[in-house]
Amino acid sequence: MTTYKAINLIKRPEPGPVTTDIFDVVEKELPKAGSGEILIKQTQMSLDPAMFGWMSPDTESYIPPVELGSVMRSSGVGKVIESNHPDFNEGDRVMGMMGWQEYALSNGQGINKVQADVPDETVLSVFALPGLTATQGLFNVGKPKNGETLVVTGAAGSVGSIVGQLAKAEGLKVIGVVGSDEKANWIVNELGFDGAINYKTSDLRDQLIKLTPEGIDLYFENTGGPIQNLVVERMNAHGRVVVCGMIADYDKEVPSPGPSWIPVIKKRLTIQGFTMPDHFEEIPSLLSKLTPYVMSGKIKYRSHILEGLESAIEGLNLFFTGENKGKLIVKL
Repeated sequence: MTTYKAINLIKRPEPGPVTTDIFDVVEKELPKAGSGEILIKQTQMSLDPAMFGWMSPDTESYIPPVELGSVMRSSGVGKVIESNHPDFNEGDRVMGMMGWQEYALSNGQGINKVQADVPDETVLSVFALPGLTATQGLFNVGKPKNGETLVVTGAAGSVGSIVGQLAKAEGLKVIGVVGSDEKANWIVNELGFDGAINYKTSDLRDQLIKLTPEGIDLYFENTGGPIQNLVVERMNAHGRVVVCGMIADYDKEVPSPGPSWIPVIKKRLTIQGFTMPDHFEEIPSLLSKLTPYVMSGKIKYRSHILEGLESAIEGLNLFFTGENKGKLIVKL
């Protein structure tokens, strides 16, 4: 093969669903690895809610926007097929930021070897961005304690489902917020959550009170939406709010109003946002923390597989409809 496919971002998205005209599918010449470089054949590619921020023109965000005319940013897993880098050998299985393309040329920065003997699907669903984000956010930001009550939104998603399972393994009571009864059933009966709330129902306050009789100590926020105010109202003194995502607002021109700050004062709450690019140098230690939970069977997952590079474009809209069941992955 002398050429390969890639998808470039050529326009900034408008509020609302992602449209195909903001991308351009191109054929590129297959490069050779130069000095200090590796050439990776990507096998599976991750779709993540963070991509909506990466496509925006916001230059004050935690990471520069994807430049127009360049390959769309994403993480993936693949195999090194050519190496002139001292830390990588031909045949190494690797994960990292590779972009929407079938092959990736890299100097090795942000690329890590896959150590665990697990399928590619498991790598992207657990050991890549979802598991790293969950581990960093829960342990290093949230600082959970045995016996506390955690509420996590987007609880059936790739990050939220891992956050909840890690918290259960640490002895917390875990309540998940999801978008369907099927997802509620999955996180309770398959993942072991203590309770679930379908945010599309009408009695959110009553459900939350019933499921958190002792209040809420830790709130892991992935989605935003109307339940956010109700959770903050039920926080206990010195509770912690970990702000990881706000997918309910990603397609809105004007974000929704946030919770009142009065409970923040009365309860002396700590609210902290975080993003993984600040912690890429900590990936080895995060993997060391996460891996024992996974290998001992304490972390379950499910994946939603899309076939072919171009399926990524329409696949992004599944985050808004909630039709995906599990980690969104594009198989190349």
